[in-house]
Amino acid sequence: MTLISLILALALEQWRPLSDRRAIYAPLAGYAAWLEQKFNAGERHHGMIAWLLAVLPLLLAAWLIYEGLAQLHPLLALAFNVGVLYVTMGFRQESHYFTDIHQALRDGEVERARSLLASWRGHACDGLSVSEIVKLTIETALATSHRHVFGVMFWFVILPGPVGAVMYRAALFLFHRWGDRLPTGSASGLYAPETPLGVETDFLPTTIGMEKAPEPNNWRDRFGEFSRMVFGWIDAVPARVTAASFAIVGDFEDAIYCWRTQALRWPDRLMGIVIAAGAGAMGVRLGAPVVRAGLIEDRPEMGIGEEADVPFLDSTVGLVWRALVLWLAVLLVITIAAGVG
Repeated sequence: MTLISLILALALEQWRPLSDRRAIYAPLAGYAAWLEQKFNAGERHHGMIAWLLAVLPLLLAAWLIYEGLAQLHPLLALAFNVGVLYVTMGFRQESHYFTDIHQALRDGEVERARSLLASWRGHACDGLSVSEIVKLTIETALATSHRHVFGVMFWFVILPGPVGAVMYRAALFLFHRWGDRLPTGSASGLYAPETPLGVETDFLPTTIGMEKAPEPNNWRDRFGEFSRMVFGWIDAVPARVTAASFAIVGDFEDAIYCWRTQALRWPDRLMGIVIAAGAGAMGVRLGAPVVRAGLIEDRPEMGIGEEADVPFLDSTVGLVWRALVLWLAVLLVITIAAGVG
């Protein structure tokens, strides 16, 4: 049922991607804001209590509904799995940005590409060169593919029913909501040394019609430490599996070399693993300082090989799709082996 659920959810999302998630995430954002208001006294254990109160009811509800439907008919449980994956695994959720940026660069519309990239990443991209636009687009695409597809798939396979998919996305939501509040340029940027990117804007209340989450008086507010720590635990293995997938379907030696020598330099070390392996697998140089709004933004270099250029956007699409096919093929082999056994 796991493999069938994934295939059906991917097919459904390709056919009709879910573009508006406000009805789904607005109640969760409101509940998270209420929990923070009630429990945030600036201590780590308060954040832990709030996190458990936010996540455990969702997991319990997902499990009970799945089990109840399975008792009625397996097809009902299958439909529920597909529905949860359709909501949590947004393969095409952000792909229109990537496609539009790619087309704009091919048409020579550099200013339009900058504007699209700014909308996607959530910060100004004025003055970026074509190479810098391509770098940031590839980095964001690799991050999106992991957080929107492979991370969800991993936990969906590991935990029973749709519990894993719900857990991963809920933990990611609370990481953004409570745990990722360090200032611009700090060592905790999600995909680069900056505030959370547009890659995850479906989880940010400012992009779903909600009021912005209240900023803590002290950016070292300990309330968000638990959500940051627990998401690091949850994403540790999936990030490495995604990176290994990129290595297998790309240039294996270069991907592993970049993973081992460069990943720790990235502000978010787990995302550094994904980006370093992806860059090495494609033979492209990512990261490195970029000039944004007239200022030089210092970033570590990732990958080896050629300078980022427009053709590497096609390589990025190919890498992600090959990795996805690899995951499905491995699941198929496991499913057949389990059936024979």
